[in-house]
Amino acid sequence: MKIYLISQTVNTGYDTYDSAVVIAEDEEEAKRICPEKYYKCGKDDHWYFEYSDGGEKDEGLCPSYFDWCAVSDVKVKYIGEAKDGSEKGVVCASFNAG
Repeated sequence: MKIYLISQTVNTGYDTYDSAVVIAEDEEEAKRICPEKYYKCGKDDHWYFEYSDGGEKDEGLCPSYFDWCAVSDVKVKYIGEAKDGSEKGVVCASFNAG
């Protein structure tokens, strides 16, 4: 697996994520990892909020709760190879609290 820096410049106000370091198989998978752990990207490139009971809420192309961005707006930069046994997902994220 690989390590990527993902970032966005669409939503730059308070209470927004601007970037994260993630572990993924490839660049396309990295684009679909959200810095906010309760959001997942579906095959339709919509973001889905996952409730603790397993239910989902379709948030559309851009999640409204924390203002990340549409998958098409995510910038991806390859950093390096992940250590064997590393899990996919967010390593760390940058959140601009208001």
